[in-house]
Amino acid sequence: MTPKLEGAGDERRRAAEAAVGEVEAGMKLGLGTGRTAEFFVRFLGERVRAGLDVIAVPTSERTEKLAHAEGIRLTTLDAHPALDLVVDGADEIGPNLTLIKGAGGALFREKIVASAASRMIVIAEAAKLVSRLGAVPLPIEIEPFGSGTTRAAIERAAAKLGLSGPVTLRLAGAGPFITDGGNHIVDASFGQIADPDTLADALKRLTGVIEHGLFVGIAKAAIVARGDRVERLTA
Repeated sequence: MTPKLEGAGDERRRAAEAAVGEVEAGMKLGLGTGRTAEFFVRFLGERVRAGLDVIAVPTSERTEKLAHAEGIRLTTLDAHPALDLVVDGADEIGPNLTLIKGAGGALFREKIVASAASRMIVIAEAAKLVSRLGAVPLPIEIEPFGSGTTRAAIERAAAKLGLSGPVTLRLAGAGPFITDGGNHIVDASFGQIADPDTLADALKRLTGVIEHGLFVGIAKAAIVARGDRVERLTA
């Protein structure tokens, strides 16, 4: 049974339930990671058990376990390199559906899967909509070797764009958080990001940076719940 929560949790549930209506029989799907994406996976599982035939690529080991428990047939990008639709959450949704993602630690795989899909739909509660990205830290996945050098390079690249703030190694217990790919994540608290495109390009060029949590020009639509209402936004 899909859990029901109040407040933001209930809005996440509403957005996820609406997004399941975008799924058609025979689709090859990408399944995102995070609290809102988990609602979507559970609703999708209900439809699969009712007879909907789809196949899906999970973006994390956590999503894979949940999808398997829900009875959703899974595959890989090697077997199905082109997907019809990916549904995922976001930490922030800015103008033109530019996103910050990665609080759940799966941003690299999420971006690979999103880039393989014809469409990406973002699902979220209304509080995730912002006029400018950057109220939340920007996750950046990095190679563990030489991580201090990479963090310093990130700070220098940001400074050239007028951005500053701590670039903090994400921890899990007594050590660094480790992604499913075996990498580390740093969270960059730059504040408001006036030009996400330029920052995205600058970070991508840095040796040691695996991927960053700026999703620019990837999402095609967003399904956002605001109280009892669900809105659909397009880029």
